[in-house]
Amino acid sequence: MASLKDMRNRISSVKATQKITKAMQMVAAAKLRRAQDAAQNARPYARRMASVIANLAQGVSGDGAPRLLVGTGSDVKQLVVVATSDRGLAGGFNSSVVRLAREKISGLLAAGKDVRIIAVGKKARDQLRRLYGDRFVGFFEAGSNPSMATAQAVADKIIELFEGGDADVVTLIYNQFQSVVSQVPSAVQLVPAQVDAGAAPIDLKGAAYEYEPSEEAILEDLLPRNLTVQILSATLENQAGFFAAQMTAMDNATRNAGEMIAKLTLQMNRARQAQITKELIEIISGAEAL
Repeated sequence: MASLKDMRNRISSVKATQKITKAMQMVAAAKLRRAQDAAQNARPYARRMASVIANLAQGVSGDGAPRLLVGTGSDVKQLVVVATSDRGLAGGFNSSVVRLAREKISGLLAAGKDVRIIAVGKKARDQLRRLYGDRFVGFFEAGSNPSMATAQAVADKIIELFEGGDADVVTLIYNQFQSVVSQVPSAVQLVPAQVDAGAAPIDLKGAAYEYEPSEEAILEDLLPRNLTVQILSATLENQAGFFAAQMTAMDNATRNAGEMIAKLTLQMNRARQAQITKELIEIISGAEAL
């Protein structure tokens, strides 16, 4: 049985851990608000971009259509972009994305596809390279502050692989932020660009119009930009989801530490009481023997 000194040391250690988890919870809660606002502010821009592309795509067909819109005509070469965070201590936030990525990759490999991987975030790289290290073609850190420059670097790498004939279909896997307690692992196809048939049409208030330059020329410029926007939106969703998951995980850890401290304190008090009782019995027995 542990001595009273050992119990006191363990209680002190758990209390120190509890202070750390409580501080991390408060930091995550403070950062969550800003990250949530950034993710929600990016959504209207992404939806508007989808509406413009859907409107333009209606007038595009045939050989003149941009390749980012119609693809290469093949789906053999699959590029999977997996976005997680750089850090842990956030419950199952990162593992849920990696699990979905593994399911996607294993399904593609079983179908005979040639799969390549780009990891955005250290956790995606560390967890996936154990099984698919030879399939990595790129890695980018998620960073503490997602920006257009970071998203642009990822988009440039995707376009380089696509135009170089190393990717036919590009899929992005990330955590979609829904609420503080809900982050949903999601997969969205980036290339060929998915035209949202349900996107809200642009209200021209009855005006007639024609595009100058042509729809094809506008899409050639707009589709790479849309690729960057989709990646930025995903990283912002990831950031908000990470801080929400971390806040919840640290709250649970703080509560568990409190329960452990109470349990250890009870054990220590019982052990101390037993020691005092034993000493009293020894004193009384010695006095009676005289």
